[in-house]
Amino acid sequence: LPRPNNPDIRLVQRPARVMAVHRYSGGWSEKRYQEHETILLEALTTDRVETLGAPVFARYNAPFTPWFLRRNEVIIEVDWADRE
Repeated sequence: LPRPNNPDIRLVQRPARVMAVHRYSGGWSEKRYQEHETILLEALTTDRVETLGAPVFARYNAPFTPWFLRRNEVIIEVDWADRE
């Protein structure tokens, strides 16, 4: 990757890992995030998938993107070693 020209941006190399992701569209409110985080965590619990760490909120669009076109995700690392 190119070196960032903004000192506030850092690139960090991390080892490969398996992540569970729940994708949704719409606004970025805390309430909407919590609803979708719950959906992901409940699905993983139902499937007896062990999570590692805390969920992360990812959003991919500029603030001026219409709410119905926004792509959002809740991401969490999972322990997949026993499932391979």
